[in-house]
Amino acid sequence: MLSDDLGTPVGLLRPPRRVVSLVPSLTEALAVTVPDRLVGATDWCTHPAGLDVARVRGTKNPDRAAIAALAPDLVIANREENRKLDVQRLRDAGVPVWVTVIESLDEALASMRRLFTEVLDVGEPSWLRTAADEWARPAPQPELRVAVPIWRDPWMVVGGRTFAGDLLTRLGLRNVFADDPQRYPRVELDDLRAHDLDLVLLPDEPYVFTAEDGPEALPGVRSVLVSGRDLTWYGPSLATARDRLLVTTRG
Repeated sequence: MLSDDLGTPVGLLRPPRRVVSLVPSLTEALAVTVPDRLVGATDWCTHPAGLDVARVRGTKNPDRAAIAALAPDLVIANREENRKLDVQRLRDAGVPVWVTVIESLDEALASMRRLFTEVLDVGEPSWLRTAADEWARPAPQPELRVAVPIWRDPWMVVGGRTFAGDLLTRLGLRNVFADDPQRYPRVELDDLRAHDLDLVLLPDEPYVFTAEDGPEALPGVRSVLVSGRDLTWYGPSLATARDRLLVTTRG
């Protein structure tokens, strides 16, 4: 019997044909790779554009009755993005759930490779091989000291043990909050300003930073707007995200 990333056995009699995804990154991966099998996704699953599947509400408040009504062979969730309670209630209702654990690029690549080859039995997608090759390239030099706010009022930043934090390292960027015990620590604006930063990255999700909302809080520091999807999504966008992020951060 196959076990998910948490080591929980998931009983599957055959490769699933009806899949509901509660993880936007994995929704895109499924829609690009096995579009005929994806039957449901959350309201936050925005890629690929024009995705036409049943919607089952949000990542933190999925409509479990709507999910069950789709008669899925498998629901795909993530430890960080979805609640343990929802996973357990779906399982209690007889719905198989596969939980992924992704806190680094290597975990993302390995988890998705296993999902497609062992669970869905369709082989490794070409975009996944391309992503692995692209992100295996050496990190550029010199190293730049950066911070990545993801929210304001209160200010929150990317910390250590995160997928985005791992990408920063692979881009030659030193996250000044990488050693914080919290994965997404709250920080005071004065503390953020006190660091000797070369660069501040301002993504457009989950908080939508813009040219008028974010840079003004950190005068004297080079701020650049980046795609939150490039920095935090682990799916087909990984194959091209590195080049886009390098252009943005290195100019």
